[in-house]
Amino acid sequence: MSGLNIKNVKKSYGAVDIIHGVDVDIANGEFVILVGPSGCGKSTLLRMIAGLEEISSGQISIDGRVVNDLQPKDRNIAMVFQNYALYPQMTVAQNMGFALELAGVKRPEIDKKVSEAAAILGLQPLLERKPAQLSGGQRQRVAMGRAIVRDPKVFLFDEPLSNLDAKLRVKMRAEIKALHQRLKTTIVYVTHDQIEAMTMADKIVVLQGGRVEQIGSPLELYDRPRNVFVAGFLGSPAMNFLEGTLQDGASPALTLSGGSRAVLSRAPSASAGRPVTLGIRPEDISLGGEDGVAATVKVVEPTGSETHVAVDVEGKELTWVVRDRVELVPDQRVKLSFATSKVHFFDQQTQQRLEA
Repeated sequence: MSGLNIKNVKKSYGAVDIIHGVDVDIANGEFVILVGPSGCGKSTLLRMIAGLEEISSGQISIDGRVVNDLQPKDRNIAMVFQNYALYPQMTVAQNMGFALELAGVKRPEIDKKVSEAAAILGLQPLLERKPAQLSGGQRQRVAMGRAIVRDPKVFLFDEPLSNLDAKLRVKMRAEIKALHQRLKTTIVYVTHDQIEAMTMADKIVVLQGGRVEQIGSPLELYDRPRNVFVAGFLGSPAMNFLEGTLQDGASPALTLSGGSRAVLSRAPSASAGRPVTLGIRPEDISLGGEDGVAATVKVVEPTGSETHVAVDVEGKELTWVVRDRVELVPDQRVKLSFATSKVHFFDQQTQQRLEA
């Protein structure tokens, strides 16, 4: 196992800055996911950890050793790629043991390590097959097995599930998490899928534009997002946002631009007259009484266990998740209330969280 420390790491291509001074500390055996939209720099950061991209400035240490100038093969890391990168002419066993063979490991030891990894991943019946004879999920397990046999200090995963169908992604998420719990090796995992991040990670690093927006446990980021970007990125369906002016006092409320009034149980201190962005998750909306916010039903999407309802509030579309069976139709007028103990407040100008 190993700790991984990233200190003020920057990456530039000529005059174009891609990574802007990232700091991340990863503890021994931790499962950390780098998440963010396309182009945020997460794969570039992973490739710098692996030694596949040169660091413009800053420092990366693995197990207390600075690795900035070390070749990938000397960093004792193993990387699992999006496209599996298997040798088509080799069998599963040969693919898994090839790196050890190049390193001069003797055949009995290679066979032992391949057998152990195959047992962990359920690949024993497939060892004599070639990649073309495997499903996508089986190929991904072979790529993982090839990493396991090297017994690395750090596993690096670069969007390994993006080529799989939705059902198989769910299965592979569970397999990778179970693998981590068994091996207890440090994992750094890149994805743009925030569901993967929420379900698998010990710690999430949210990136945008080459900068770290927030670092924390999945539930910490979900319950207390630092800013509007993190709040909107994590959660499916995404958090809803409404802009308005706060009214303080005995009965705090948010007055929307069109005059609608959302009654609140709390508000940030000294907030009267302050323009804010209110964030509310779809599952924290319910049918309200006369004090509710007027809305018009636009689209109703039953999923079986719940119903997703798109509603219009003063020209702003919100998503409402209903856990009970409801009879709603397009153009129906409803009143909505918010679980105000769970609303989030953000400054409209800075986009940063306001404490209530």
